[in-house]
Amino acid sequence: MPQDTAQTRLTTVTDATFAATVLAADRPVVVDFWAEWCPPCRAVSRHLAELAEEFGEALRIVTLNSDENPETTRAYQVLSLPTLLVFRDGRLVGSIVGSRPKNHLRLSFARHLDA
Repeated sequence: MPQDTAQTRLTTVTDATFAATVLAADRPVVVDFWAEWCPPCRAVSRHLAELAEEFGEALRIVTLNSDENPETTRAYQVLSLPTLLVFRDGRLVGSIVGSRPKNHLRLSFARHLDA
């Protein structure tokens, strides 16, 4: 995980904790699939940390290192990084592939709050 102070505000999930943290969550969860070698992932992670604070308890944002967690990465067919997957009630309900501006992410995530 990039050792950026913004990144440290996000919860890390693994293959072992994915189901309990993401699929069983009582609110929408955004999963950031990233890798250490991915420069655009660093930019997105800063946006995500800021958005996690903005959304507060309404939305949870977590990160998953794709290189270290190949099982979940394969299960959701993540082929490009960064990839953001949105889950609600244990189901995949949205995705964003590639780096996007913070406002685009904010609007995309907000759609899943009242869905």
